[in-house]
Amino acid sequence: MKVKKHTLLLIACIVWAIAGFNVLRIGILAYPKYISILNGLLSGMVFACFQIFVFGKLVKKHTARITAYSENRQFFLKFFDVKSFIIMAVMMGGGISIRAYGLAPERFIAVFYTGLGASLLLAGILFGVNYGKACTAHKQC
Repeated sequence: MKVKKHTLLLIACIVWAIAGFNVLRIGILAYPKYISILNGLLSGMVFACFQIFVFGKLVKKHTARITAYSENRQFFLKFFDVKSFIIMAVMMGGGISIRAYGLAPERFIAVFYTGLGASLLLAGILFGVNYGKACTAHKQC
């Protein structure tokens, strides 16, 4: 199924926002026992690291790739490249394994997942903002 190339940004928005919301939810549900200034700062550091070094760059890279497509209609899964699908699968598998096998303490889940989930959610929002900008600029959405 082919969609307008700018719709790929909307698909990325939805996928990343759902993933971010779910990871953030897991972190927040684990957080009540571990609320402290230190843990809040650590979650903020996790968020900042992922936003600066991973997801911020990912949003820019994929937005540039999508908007550079010469054909207006693209296969709907082209919101990611193969490498990004592999990274997402590894991250999901790793996260599920960590929780299912108790490989990390609940405090880690609370602190890390809250920062990671917030960064993922922001990536989804940024894809949505880029979709809105593309629609406005090209009046094609």
